[in-house]
Parts: sequence; structure tokens; C-alpha cells
Amino acid sequence: MQTMESGKLCVSAPVSRDRVVTRFPKWYTPEACLQLKDHWHVQVRNACQDRSARNVGLKISKVVVVGDLHVGKTCLINRFCKDVFDRDYKATIGVDFEIERFEISGIPYTLQIWDTAGQEKFKCIASAYYRGAQVIITVFDLADIRTLENTRQWLEDALRENEPNSSFVFLVGTKKDLLSAAECERTEKDAVRLAAEMKAEFWSVSAKTGENVQEFFFRVAALAFEDSILKDLEKSRSMGTRIGDGDLIRIDRGSTEQPQGRGPEGLACC
Repeated sequence: MQTMESGKLCVSAPVSRDRVVTRFPKWYTPEACLQLKDHWHVQVRNACQDRSARNVGLKISKVVVVGDLHVGKTCLINRFCKDVFDRDYKATIGVDFEIERFEISGIPYTLQIWDTAGQEKFKCIASAYYRGAQVIITVFDLADIRTLENTRQWLEDALRENEPNSSFVFLVGTKKDLLSAAECERTEKDAVRLAAEMKAEFWSVSAKTGENVQEFFFRVAALAFEDSILKDLEKSRSMGTRIGDGDLIRIDRGSTEQPQGRGPEGLACC
């Protein structure tokens, strides 16, 4: 994509092939998922197909990842964003984040993934970054049932900083590679029950092997993307043909300039 800024030609990096989403990603288990469907909402599909006839918002959504210390939050993010696994990683201090760019149904889309510390002493720092989260991912260790019990409090803390019903919630069990099939099945049953209480979608993954990691983040991106477009379409009904609001970059047909947007923490979107 080429844009003009201050008379200079700027070329943004293309989306990598492994970040292109053309089909609606499937759930991990039907017993605990947010939406039992395998297709885009008809309004979203039509809006994507008709993008050449209107202004398009390049949307960015905020994702926060919370959970106990050593449950594998950073490893999960690093496996997806960098395709690496480091068993000797250092605990996150405060917060860190990654930017992942997608192309979903032909539309550029970005996730800003915030990795928060699991230590009690950093909670007051990390909680400041919960605000504005469109997606909240609560993580626990499948091999340590105590961390599952603690996800209730982590979710409560994150929800407290956001408007009611404004965030998708996921419950993710990590380190699946450490359990036998029978052990994993027993723990997953407990997690599915808790996910239902939390109104969350459950996933079981392994950052070490990469099992289900890409599928999970594709699911996150797809649900957040669809929700963003639907909200934009709703707003556009009372705002003419404008699509997009808040943290976006506007592209007008025939325009030679593209203003730079800002993420939820004042970070540039491109």
C-alpha cells in the first residue's frame, strides 16, 4: 500500500500470506464457543465486497492477555507473532505489546496484543492498560488447576476497566503438550464449565508445539473484525456514508493523503 505524507512516498509493509483470512475461522469446541457459525454476517460480507465503492476504515482492535505468572501468556503471544518458543523466557514486567496485521476478507485489519504481567506487584500498572479492550484473553495452565480457578479474578479485574458487554472474552488453556489425552480431557471439561459461567469461548493450545495457536488468534481476529464492521455500519446509518470511527485510518477515493491513526494508547497504527 502506498501513501503520501509531507510530499514523500511511503510504502507500508504488505500483510504476510499467513495472516490472510478468507473464511470464517471455526471454534475449538462447540460446547464452549461464542458463535456457532461458519460464515460472515451478511452485512459484513456485503460491506467487504463493496469496499471499492465507499470509504474504508483500516481498523485496529485492542487485545489484552491476562492470567497468573508462568501460565504461558508471553510464550503464547510469541509463538503466534514470532513463531518462536523460549522455555527460559523472563517474566513480563508491567506490560508489553505486539502489533499483528491481517487481511480479512480483503480488508486490512490490525490487532494490538497487550501482554500483561501476572505478578501481584504489577497489577496496578497492568490494569491501566485493560481499558478499551475489544478482546480479553484469560490464560491458565492446563497442568496446574489452581491457575484455572484464578481466571475468574483476572477477568473481573479486566472487565472492571471496560464498558459492560464491550469485550469478547476467551478462556485459554496452555501447555497442552504436558498432559496425556485423558488428563487433558478431564481438565478441559472443567474449563468448558467455567467458560460458560464467564461467557467466554474456550480454547486449548500448546505454545511449544504450536498446536491450535494460529487457529485461535485467527478466531480472535475474525470475531473482533466482524464486530468492528457491524458497529461501523450501525454508526454509518446516522452519519451518511462514513464507515469507521475511533482508532482507524481513513482512505478516501481520489485522495493523495492518508492521515496516520492512533491506537488506544496513543500509538501509531502504521
